[in-house]
Amino acid sequence: MAGPTATPGRVRTMVTVTFSDRETEKRALAFLIGRFSGRVLRTGEHLIPEAALEALAGRNIPFSFKGKTTCERQM
Repeated sequence: MAGPTATPGRVRTMVTVTFSDRETEKRALAFLIGRFSGRVLRTGEHLIPEAALEALAGRNIPFSFKGKTTCERQM
């Protein structure tokens, strides 16, 4: 997912989320792409900026918050 660039000198906090089913995941990805950067892992987990949580909630897209993401998982 591509999105806005980070503010220079500021580290973005990334979080890990999952979606309950494939349809919800597709709806979330369709919304997130172009708005936020992120990654989808083989495990089905999504690494997204913390700011994307509020955006997903505002669109009534349900997700499970797994926690903040470590630097190792972002690579």
